[in-house]
Amino acid sequence: MAYLTLPASAGIIGIGTSLPRYKLEQDEVFQRIEASCPQDSDIMRWARRIFRQCGVDTRYTCEPDFLEPAGDCRYLPGQEEREVPSTSERMRIYERESVPLAAQAAREALEDAGLHSSSITHLITVSCTGQFLPGLDSILIKDLGLSPRINRIPLTFQGCHAGLKAVQLAKSLVESADSHHVLVVCVELCTIHFQPPASREALFGASFFGDGASACIISKVSPGQKHVFQLGDGHAVLVPDSDAEMIWRVGDHGFDLYLSPAIPKLLKSFVGEEVGHLIGQESLPFLWAIHPGGRGIVDAVQDIFGLGDDQVSYSRSILKEFGNLSSATILFVLKRMRENLIDQGISYAEGISLAFGPGLTAELLCFSYVQSISNDPMADKEKAAYV
Repeated sequence: MAYLTLPASAGIIGIGTSLPRYKLEQDEVFQRIEASCPQDSDIMRWARRIFRQCGVDTRYTCEPDFLEPAGDCRYLPGQEEREVPSTSERMRIYERESVPLAAQAAREALEDAGLHSSSITHLITVSCTGQFLPGLDSILIKDLGLSPRINRIPLTFQGCHAGLKAVQLAKSLVESADSHHVLVVCVELCTIHFQPPASREALFGASFFGDGASACIISKVSPGQKHVFQLGDGHAVLVPDSDAEMIWRVGDHGFDLYLSPAIPKLLKSFVGEEVGHLIGQESLPFLWAIHPGGRGIVDAVQDIFGLGDDQVSYSRSILKEFGNLSSATILFVLKRMRENLIDQGISYAEGISLAFGPGLTAELLCFSYVQSISNDPMADKEKAAYV
């Protein structure tokens, strides 16, 4: 395809993910929400519907307080006079819990890629759910044994699309020099920002966000490498007149999130045109790695392009099992996709990845899965068993 330049020089050669230890069942989270807002039956009716329809069964959290009985959780207390954790306390939890999650995902990605940490030339860290200094990047250098001279690039407070943004940035770095090996690490602790619901809109975030970390290694692809995602053309777009649809601000009791229920409808108004701008007159690819920002977002993309259920199954399964992990989610989707392609014995398939965040911002990136890199990428493409 024209939009996937061959031979591709940059690819994802290793992926890692990690989750905190505490698992949340969706009905249990709703019980805590209900106990925190006993006087507002209208909001609870709305909450019940949102929790049932959002496409999430389970999520993970770094905070054991969420396992307390309904009404006793400090983040969602049953009595109005009980004080919820302050932003400073939540940031201390973030600093304590984010580092081991990020390091675990990074180690898995390095092992998957077959690279030693000393080979990494650039470290891109991504997070929008917490901040501290010295930052995550400086601590990972020590924990992972990275070079102290490594080029550090933190992407902070950008939202759900930042994971795919980091992949696009890493691709550019790798294409600028054959010696570059980039480690991307995304970690998000969304649940530490849960608050008693004050409005219907505030319930959207509480219904599907979870905690987790992901990482990948991006370098120049070379013969002999297996199960690689070669990276093609991509771009980002800022949707006009949509800045009020997704808002993420620092409040006194955590970060205050607003998600408009109109976001899926807005996606339908521009995503088709943007994908057309990226791929031109070429036919749509088979593989779709969609950031599952919510069930409605996956539904919208599936409807726009007439995708089959199997094409969006990766995004739906990640949402169902782990929720929306903000920037970390897209690498969970790609990892699940790669596992499935390996199981099927697919030798080659082309795809596109989409992620959305505040702005509204959309990130789009073409890629191809290659079972085994040879000396002749064009020959690989011609002889491959397309899905």
